[in-house]
Amino acid sequence: MRTIPDALAAHLSGDATTTCQAWRVSRKDGVVLGFTDHDRDLAFDGTLFRAASGFAASEAELGEGMAASAAEVAGGFSNDAIAEADLAAGRFDGAVVELYLVNWADPSQHLRLSVREIGEVTRAGGRFTAELRSLAHRLDQPQGRLYNRRCDASLGDARCRVDLSAFRAAGTVLAMESRSRLLVAGLSAFATGFFDRGMLALSGGETAQVDGHVREADGTASLTLWLPLERALAADEGFVLTAGCDKSFSTCRARFGNHLNFRGFPHVPGSDFAYSYVDGERLHDGGALFS
Repeated sequence: MRTIPDALAAHLSGDATTTCQAWRVSRKDGVVLGFTDHDRDLAFDGTLFRAASGFAASEAELGEGMAASAAEVAGGFSNDAIAEADLAAGRFDGAVVELYLVNWADPSQHLRLSVREIGEVTRAGGRFTAELRSLAHRLDQPQGRLYNRRCDASLGDARCRVDLSAFRAAGTVLAMESRSRLLVAGLSAFATGFFDRGMLALSGGETAQVDGHVREADGTASLTLWLPLERALAADEGFVLTAGCDKSFSTCRARFGNHLNFRGFPHVPGSDFAYSYVDGERLHDGGALFS
């Protein structure tokens, strides 16, 4: 049961109230931002809550039990508050949002109503809408490991243990053929497909997933991106490109020499085996699929 501070409770029991909502957003990179739907800035609990930020909350329904509830908050982009580039770069993914009820006439009278996490974010026409998920949604997330033929580690992490320094290259952008296709220099030493599924880190701070890498005859390379870039790139803009992995045992062994650390189960039969039939050509004796 939530306990309302005595001063705020006395104010709420009066004939007229001077209350508003405020949000404190704590990003995973340590940045803390405050917003309010009041018409002037408020300060309490060590945070400045900015007005005129365009923030507006939707109605939220709460139910009994452990069901995860959700709400939304909408706002407009501002250079000194929330920049579109920050949302595009994922800097608000998983951020913790605290919702407060505040007496704007005396901000020391405030009550934290809920704590949520930012989920899905949509952007359109200079505005954004962010889903606010209750912490109970974590109970719906899969826990533990799944028996899968492919690896469930991230390339280069503590479970994978691959040293990515040998699978990383620096280059420059020669031309931007489209938001999803770049012509680059600096990758002449790498064959076509080496950076498929890789990660492109631009000098401006943005990152992008590479879908395909093709080495051209003149030593340049074409990169096809999984999603379009948010901005146009200037010629000679630098980048660092890291190789990707398709999570298969054969790639782990042949390309990275890391089969001893493979975090999948390559001997588990897949759906192709489950739906196969005896044809006299393949051997189905229960033996190892890989040696």
